Amino acid sequence: MRVHHLQHVPFEGLGCMKPYFINKGHQLSSTHLYLNEPLPQLHDFDWLIVMGGPMEVSDKLHYPWMSKEKSLIKSSIESGKIVLGICLGAQFIADALGSKVYKNSYREIGWFPINVAKQLDNTIFQGIFPQGIEVFHWHGETFGIPASGILVASSEACQNQGFIVENRIVGLQFHLETTLGSAKALIENCRNELDGSKFVQNEKDILEKEKRFLPINKLMIAVLKRLETNCAQ
Repeated sequence: MRVHHLQHVPFEGLGCMKPYFINKGHQLSSTHLYLNEPLPQLHDFDWLIVMGGPMEVSDKLHYPWMSKEKSLIKSSIESGKIVLGICLGAQFIADALGSKVYKNSYREIGWFPINVAKQLDNTIFQGIFPQGIEVFHWHGETFGIPASGILVASSEACQNQGFIVENRIVGLQFHLETTLGSAKALIENCRNELDGSKFVQNEKDILEKEKRFLPINKLMIAVLKRLETNCAQ
């Protein structure tokens, strides 16, 4: 399978997803938008992954590549490809599906539990999200669930933590791909967002328990496997 990912900043890459795809023998390619690299053609990939970033979906005046990226995401959805978005990437997908992207009531950064939606049992993700699992968050925006989408989960700070559409289009507001190394890179580059507000943890609380990353990375791989299996059927 040919997997292409869109990367908005140097410090938010595939994380734990990269070794999984390599070990499976998938063909990996990427567009680093911050370097003004050209976007792929639809026939160049089977699976599109849209990563996170500190910008907002409405920032197209500051990021000239954003309009073309949005068009590629929409075309990928319409052509039946697997499309997975993380954080900003999920917001781009929601926007492409006609949902509103807007500022969340709270900035949410650090380790907070999610409540898994019961309706997720009607999707390919049945049984893989442990109820109440602590996941890693870093966002200030959120989105409406697309009209054809099924809610994945909620948290105390954010009602809409993810959605799945047609068992092949997925948006996750939280970060399952994050490793200790990529969390450190996020802090190094976005430390100004650690403002001490209600749902923002400090650097020590975020990094002190390295083993926290293992279950979320395991869950990320489970998500990839379900999408991969569904595509192969």
